[in-house]
Amino acid sequence: MLNKLFTYRLSINNIFSVKRSIYVPKNEWNLVDQMKLMNKNKQFKQALQLFDKHSNKNINQISNLVLTQVLKSCAGLRDFQRGTMVHNIVSNRLDKDSYLLTSLIHFYMQCNQVIKAEELFNLSKRKTLPMFGALLKGYITNHQANKVIELFDQIDNPDETIFILVLNACAQLKTNQALLLTKRIFNDIHNKLQSNTHLSTSLLDALAKCGDIKETERLFHSLVNKTPPMYAAVMKGYIENKMENKAIELFQQIEKPSESVLTLFFNACAQLKSDETLNLIKKNSKNITKLFSSNFRLLTSLLDALVKCDDINYAQILFDQLPDKTLSMYTVMINGYLKEHNSFKILNFFHEMKLNHIQINHIIWTCIIKSLAQIGDFELSQSIVQQMPQSCLIDDQIHNALIHMWGKSSCVDRAKEIFNKIRQPNTIGYAAMINAYGLNGKGLEAIELYEQVPDEFINEVTYICVLNACSHAGLVDKAFPIFRKIQMKTERIYTVMTDCLSRSFCFPEAQQLINEYESSNLPSAPMYLSLLSGARNAKNSHLSQETYDRMKERFPKLSDSIISGGVLLANVYGSIGDMDKVSEIRNELNRSGAKKKIGLAWTVIDGEVYQFRAHDQSHPRSKEIYAELEKMSDELVQNGHQYDSSWITRRINQDETVASVLCGHSEKLAIAWNFVLKPNTSRIQLTKNLRICGDCHSATKLIAAIRQCEIIVRDTNRIHHFSKNGQCSCNDFF
Repeated sequence: MLNKLFTYRLSINNIFSVKRSIYVPKNEWNLVDQMKLMNKNKQFKQALQLFDKHSNKNINQISNLVLTQVLKSCAGLRDFQRGTMVHNIVSNRLDKDSYLLTSLIHFYMQCNQVIKAEELFNLSKRKTLPMFGALLKGYITNHQANKVIELFDQIDNPDETIFILVLNACAQLKTNQALLLTKRIFNDIHNKLQSNTHLSTSLLDALAKCGDIKETERLFHSLVNKTPPMYAAVMKGYIENKMENKAIELFQQIEKPSESVLTLFFNACAQLKSDETLNLIKKNSKNITKLFSSNFRLLTSLLDALVKCDDINYAQILFDQLPDKTLSMYTVMINGYLKEHNSFKILNFFHEMKLNHIQINHIIWTCIIKSLAQIGDFELSQSIVQQMPQSCLIDDQIHNALIHMWGKSSCVDRAKEIFNKIRQPNTIGYAAMINAYGLNGKGLEAIELYEQVPDEFINEVTYICVLNACSHAGLVDKAFPIFRKIQMKTERIYTVMTDCLSRSFCFPEAQQLINEYESSNLPSAPMYLSLLSGARNAKNSHLSQETYDRMKERFPKLSDSIISGGVLLANVYGSIGDMDKVSEIRNELNRSGAKKKIGLAWTVIDGEVYQFRAHDQSHPRSKEIYAELEKMSDELVQNGHQYDSSWITRRINQDETVASVLCGHSEKLAIAWNFVLKPNTSRIQLTKNLRICGDCHSATKLIAAIRQCEIIVRDTNRIHHFSKNGQCSCNDFF
């Protein structure tokens, strides 16, 4: 008894129909008809079960017609073992039954056994069109469309099915040779196009994918009865040739678009990414989650279009309405939130997928690792990464993402451990490890690794990472030789070198570098911001004002850069006590509609993420947090801390003190909350979206020593490791 048999995407019995004169016992006719219907409906497993149930005679006595259906089921299921068993049984019948041989060729092609299929084909003395068709179709399925072109010239009097297959191969190849063959076939089948919609659709598809849009349009307009697949072929051609607007225009001409046409419309909108297309998406997606709830491909393309048009909120509303969610849908949403830097939402999706038993692939794992890198908490990262299957840990992309994540989570040792497991690190791997060293204040280690990187793996990102590591460690003397050896210096490389000089208060050299760059390039706003940031650290109001004025003159339309520069300038004047000047700058920024970026800090305690903003009182246990802050403040003062009012860049209200303003910073609130929940904790970790202020830096060093608690703070520039001896890994160079 044969075991179980198999499936098939390209329905060969619909394409090839030959009359066969063959004896079939009466009791088998019903079995053949039922299996044929099941195969047609892609119920391959059921077809084989039916065969097993009825075939209780000697297998050698079963007719070819039944075994042909068995082979089709095997092909559909890609059941190689059972299909080869059938082959052994019918091997001595093949020279007398071309239809059975055709089914075998098709079976081997579906099982990716191209050579075996070719051997069978070549052994046949009388090659029929269905045999050619099975081989051609197999080549297309196995992505060997070039062999279709070679075989086509051997076919005498090809029929319409052969033409369709060759045109499909040309569409897959998308070459000039394929276009020439497409046009040759066009001439041969010109008089058949109006009557055979499958043929005309394949021709449209081949012309469009080979890049001849004008000929595609000419043919399309000449066709009298246009079907949805024809519209789809032309729309797909427009999209592949970067003509998305034309695809949308064509879509708007269709009264009742099919599901495949709607999918293409959403794909075109996703590529355009404009407000206009977003409105069109919403207009054409009303009730779509109800009407097409089972078309996962269509719903995924809709979500993707919304996400790429920057309306993640509307995408979330639709996503929540879907009764069944697929891996591809989660992938779209997770990528959208990754772009929005909403790591917490990504982790919610992760837990939801686990609850719904949706298998997480390496693409999703990569996104999850990136989101953990954004959060930057060691314990949270460890708790999730340990759930990753071993099969993912052989992927280089995962390795590189893990190096980056551990580096941003303050664990350089873990990053190095992953890096050392890679046999041959690539450009991304080297850059991730160098960056991990730099973020954690290990500038010398970053330089040492950089010097080991093979030349072929060094690019712009590598240079930026090593120079940035030098910048945060104050290693100007090490950075300059590296910078001077770089042959192709980009704007970003000049910017990080300017930052390195400015952080070390080498302002004349930084200005000279800017002038050097501008001698052959347009001015760069990031370079001026680097200079201004350094001037702010040095409390150099003259240089700060001069730099800001030059920015306003040179970049009047770059509002974000001007706002950032204005905030830095106000901080400089605030640090020297010139509050009138601070008010003047703030009023100027307010008149321009500028909004200062809100400072946030988040910390993870027992797997739960808590987020705070400056002077935040939204937490239900705020009273306890502020009581802990007051206790911390008393301890700081008793141990010699003096609150630094130069870090207050606004006027103090009557009900405020210098201490109360500075104690309300988001990072201090996060630290206090850790002590509320765990009074004797020995380790606190938090992340801040802005640079840590000087007072918080000094206070945190002292808190770490008083409470004998290691505190790790990642700000927008680097990671500060505050040890129990009251020192910071940055050596106060930040």
